[in-house]
Amino acid sequence: MAFDGLIIRNIVKELNNVIINGKIDSIFQPDKYTVLLGFYNKGKNYTLHLSIQAENCRIHLTNFRKANPLVAPNFCMLLRKHLLGGKLVSLTQMDLERVVTFTFETYNDYGEILNKKLMIETMGKSSNLILTDENDLILGVLKHTNSSRNLCVKNHYTYPISSKVSYLEISDFSEFCKVLEAYHGSIDKAFTGFSRSFVEYASSLFSNDLEKIYFYIEDIIKGKPSKCISILNGKDYTITLGKSNQTFNLFLDEFYHTKEEKELLDQTKNHLLKIILTVLKKYSKRLENINHKLNDTENMDLYRLYGELIITNLYRFSQNTSSITVENYYRNNEPITIPLDSAKTPHQNADFYFKKYNKLKNTLDIVSKQKIETEKELEYLETIVYALENSITLEEVLEVYAEMQESYLFKDLLKDKISSKTKKKSLQPIIDEQNIDGFKVFVGKNNKQNDYITTKLARPNDIWFHTQKIHGSHVLLKTENKAVPKEVLLQCATLAAQNSRAKNSSHVPVDYTLAKYVKKPSGSKAGQVIYTNQKTIII
Repeated sequence: MAFDGLIIRNIVKELNNVIINGKIDSIFQPDKYTVLLGFYNKGKNYTLHLSIQAENCRIHLTNFRKANPLVAPNFCMLLRKHLLGGKLVSLTQMDLERVVTFTFETYNDYGEILNKKLMIETMGKSSNLILTDENDLILGVLKHTNSSRNLCVKNHYTYPISSKVSYLEISDFSEFCKVLEAYHGSIDKAFTGFSRSFVEYASSLFSNDLEKIYFYIEDIIKGKPSKCISILNGKDYTITLGKSNQTFNLFLDEFYHTKEEKELLDQTKNHLLKIILTVLKKYSKRLENINHKLNDTENMDLYRLYGELIITNLYRFSQNTSSITVENYYRNNEPITIPLDSAKTPHQNADFYFKKYNKLKNTLDIVSKQKIETEKELEYLETIVYALENSITLEEVLEVYAEMQESYLFKDLLKDKISSKTKKKSLQPIIDEQNIDGFKVFVGKNNKQNDYITTKLARPNDIWFHTQKIHGSHVLLKTENKAVPKEVLLQCATLAAQNSRAKNSSHVPVDYTLAKYVKKPSGSKAGQVIYTNQKTIII
C-alpha cells in the first residue's frame, strides 16, 4: 500500500492547519493496533486515527466511529495518564521518512509544564507507536518487538536509520541522476519517501524519462499546490498532480474504511464458510455410511427365503454339508443353492438367516428415517452456504451467523466467537425492497430474511415466488388487493430466478402462489416452507 513519505508530508501539512494547538479530550484504543485521539480546537472536534497494522498502517483524521472497549488496554491507559488535557504544540515529519512526531504540552501534579512526545512509525511490519517524556526516554510502546533499536521502557528513543538518500538534500537533476546510478536507477530504493506505486505511476506517465520524472517530483514536493491522490487499479493509490474536492485526510479515511470493511466481510464470510463446510462434510460422510447400510439391506429378503426353504426341506439335509440345492417355490420351483455352516444343524442355519433378516429389516427401518433427516440437514446446509456466498454486506453475513448460532448443527463449532467488530445487533432483518410499476417487492437474501418475508410481511392475498426445487430467495409481491399485470408477475419471477442457485441457467422454473397457501411446518428450520395451488413461469 502506498502510504509513503510524500503522502505523509501532505497529511502533516493538513493536520497542522486544523489540530495544532488543539487539546486532547479523549483517547481510545478500539483494537490491538489502532489508537484514536480526540482533539478540540477552535470550537470543533476532530478524531485522529493512528494505525500500526502492517497492511494498513497510516495516520489521518477520521469521521467513522469505532467501538470503544469496556476495558481500556494498558497502552491506552498510559496515553490517557500522560496526554489527556495536553495541547498539541508541534507536529513534524522526519525528512520524507514515514515517521511523524507529535509534541504535547502537559502539566505535572505541581503545575509544571512538561513536553511529551508521541511518535508513529508507519513502516509495514515494523510500524509502532511510541510515547516518550521530555528527555526522549520511552514511557511505553504499543507493539513490543525484538528490533535492534531496543524500544524498551526507560531507554532513549532513537529514530530509525535508513541507508537511503534524502531527496530533500539533493540540489539538481544531475545530482539526482548521480544518486540513481549508485542504486541501478531504482528511485524508490535510492531515496526515502517514495513508494513503489508512485515510482511505477510516474514512470508510466512519462515513459521512464528521468528528467520529466524529476521535475514531476519537484512540482509535487515544492511547486504545484494542486495535489491529490489517485486510485490505481482499484486497490492502491498514489499522489498525483490535479484538482480534487477531497483533502488527503478525507480520501484516506474513506479509502481505508472501505478496505477494512471489505477485509472484515471477507474474513467473517471465510470463517463461517469453513465451519459450514466442516459440518457439510460430516453429514455427507454420514449419508455415505447410511447408503452403505441400505445397500446391505438389499439382500434381506433373500435371507428370509433361505430360512424358509431350509425349514421346508429339513428332511433332505445330510450331515456336515456346506450347501444345499432346493426348489424355490416362489419362482416356479427353480433350483436355488443355499450356503450353509457345516458346523451347525439345519435348524441353527435357518435361525441364522432369520436373525440376519430381522436385523437388516430393523436396520432398514431406522436407517431409512436417518437418511430422510440427513438429507434434510444437507439441504438446509446448502441454503446456508448459498446465503453466505450471496451476502454482500456485513449485516447480511451477521444474519447468517445469528441463524447458525440458533442451530444445533453448529453448536460445538461456534464456541470460538467471531470478531467483536462484527457484533452489530438489529431488531429485524434488513430486507431488499424494490418497486416494480408501483408495486412493492421484497427479496430475501438468507433464511432469516426469507422467514421474515413469508411469516411477517406477507398478507393472504400477496403473491409469493420461489424457484422450483432450487435453493433461492423468497420473493414477495405486495398486491394491496389490486390486480397484478402479467408484466409485473414476470419481473418478480425473474427476480426469484436471479436470486437463486440457477441464476446462470437458460431456463428456470419459478413457482408462484398466494401467500395464504404458503405454510411453515411446525418445527421446520428457518426458510423452509411448503406451498400449494402454485403456478409456474419458465424464466
